[in-house]
Amino acid sequence: MDAHQLSLRCPVCAGPMEVVRTRCERCAIAIEGTFRMLEFNVLSAEHLELLRLFIRSRGNLKEMGRVVGVSYPTIRARFEELLAALGYEALPDHDAVAEERRATLDALERGEIDASEAAARLRRAGGAP
Repeated sequence: MDAHQLSLRCPVCAGPMEVVRTRCERCAIAIEGTFRMLEFNVLSAEHLELLRLFIRSRGNLKEMGRVVGVSYPTIRARFEELLAALGYEALPDHDAVAEERRATLDALERGEIDASEAAARLRRAGGAP
């Protein structure tokens, strides 16, 4: 039997669904009752894939951005959306400005941007000296 993705919302009224039965795939024993869902069950497929990438990248957002081909600020924004979907408040990240500044200076050193663009990025990030 093919497994289906479990929706946590009722298709009729959009209310929360409750898991009341579970079954072992190996021995087919079934248990009925009320089961608490894991917090990750609320995530969309896209958020789950981002979480998997986070784990594979060992929490390195810069590496995550490299793997999917987006900038550090873009992957960081996607990760903040993931945290919000899980109900976590955004924590102040003092390293974000430093990371953005490093990425800007690296791009300048590689010749990907000119000095005026680097200065503008540093001002926007709040990291201009």
